[in-house]
Amino acid sequence: MTLNPPFAVAPHLPLGLAPKGFLGRIHSICVQDSQGQLPAAEMERRLIELGFIEGAQVQILHEGLFGRDPIAVRINGATVALRRREAMAILTE
Repeated sequence: MTLNPPFAVAPHLPLGLAPKGFLGRIHSICVQDSQGQLPAAEMERRLIELGFIEGAQVQILHEGLFGRDPIAVRINGATVALRRREAMAILTE
């Protein structure tokens, strides 16, 4: 007999797909080489320097009018602007 849990575990949501008003925590950073003009290691380093570290609370405050890009994100009490393609590397829960 197989027992199913009473809840479903949601997959981690890339911050780049989250809507305005989203509030969550950083799970991890997973940069793909095709996500920007910088090498993956450099992009990951820059995101960490901006405060996108595991467990940090993140909130999307604003999004641009055209294509919803860029987004304004509150992280560790600071407001940071990111392109959605950069925010795709930030996995949240």
